[in-house]
Amino acid sequence: MGFAHLHLHTQFSLLDGAIRLTDLFPHALDMGLTHVAMTDHGNMYGAIKFYDGARAHGLKPIIGCEVYVAPEHRTIKEKRRAPYHLILLARNNEGYANLSRLVSLGFIEGFYGKPRIDKEILGKYSKGLIGLTACLSGEIAKLISNNKADEAYQAALQYQDLFEKDSFYLELQKNGLVEQDRVNEELLNISELAGIPVVATNDCHYLRRADHQAHEVLMCIQTGKRLDDPNRMHLSTDQFYVKSPEEMYEQFRGLEHALENTDIIARQCDVTIEMGKFKLPQYPAPVGETTDQYLERMAQEGLRTHILKQAAAGNTLDEKVYADRLTFELGVIQKMGFSDYYLIVWDFINFARQAHIPVGPGRGS
Repeated sequence: MGFAHLHLHTQFSLLDGAIRLTDLFPHALDMGLTHVAMTDHGNMYGAIKFYDGARAHGLKPIIGCEVYVAPEHRTIKEKRRAPYHLILLARNNEGYANLSRLVSLGFIEGFYGKPRIDKEILGKYSKGLIGLTACLSGEIAKLISNNKADEAYQAALQYQDLFEKDSFYLELQKNGLVEQDRVNEELLNISELAGIPVVATNDCHYLRRADHQAHEVLMCIQTGKRLDDPNRMHLSTDQFYVKSPEEMYEQFRGLEHALENTDIIARQCDVTIEMGKFKLPQYPAPVGETTDQYLERMAQEGLRTHILKQAAAGNTLDEKVYADRLTFELGVIQKMGFSDYYLIVWDFINFARQAHIPVGPGRGS
């Protein structure tokens, strides 16, 4: 009975996901799962903790994200329409790099209330990624809900073209919502017409069914509402928990292929994150110099400038003491492989000073 949860919000879906990683992994093992995904809202804050924790428990981690897709261009920052949801899963290391890039661009270029990407950069960085249409807040589901079946069909074809071959799925859920059942029916029609496969998920926000009420409290904290507020945002069902494979197969009776596709996707996803090595960008040193040599030259020039300034002010310094100290400090920095780091920090502090932007007193942070 192959099944994997591919749509799951952990504690890193801030004030929305109520699944602690320390609880998730033992629970997944108890249910006989071998793979589990993390798809937090708009971020990858917990990716490394998730990766390490899953592997430590003998589970295969699937790193993903439920991204926000701007209805128009990501740089348009006007309150017109809410962004759509879309699940992205990293199939391989290139996919992980592209997912990281998309999430970063969502914050850097598209942030407007939430970190947003758009179809332009999704198409550019979709290699190595698998896409799922997400929940009722996904673009295709919203079009169906608004009685725009033809537009939903065209949107499905558009998304399919953005991804590599066989890397886009229509996401079915069974959560007790009448609107979800209607959307599922139309998604199945689109699947048949367009040849796009379906996949079953449960949009997990809390670990067990009994955690539903606690999750409601969490959402109240997020939105600044009280439980007795009739207008508060809430999930009008208690089905968004980490269900067992048996529960999923019972709910999706007749649609077993949608569950089997979760296993097919899970087995494709294989990301390896190298630990214990710094991933600093390389500073562009002048031609003919390494970053070690460039940092040493800059430091030596800085020391000479400092000694001359002190001499002009009437202060005599023991140049050998300072030279020996600098040699020692540079040796430590180079031995640790931190020359690029120091140059990067120097670069933006130097720019700040030139642009008359105040910087700190230099506490090393």
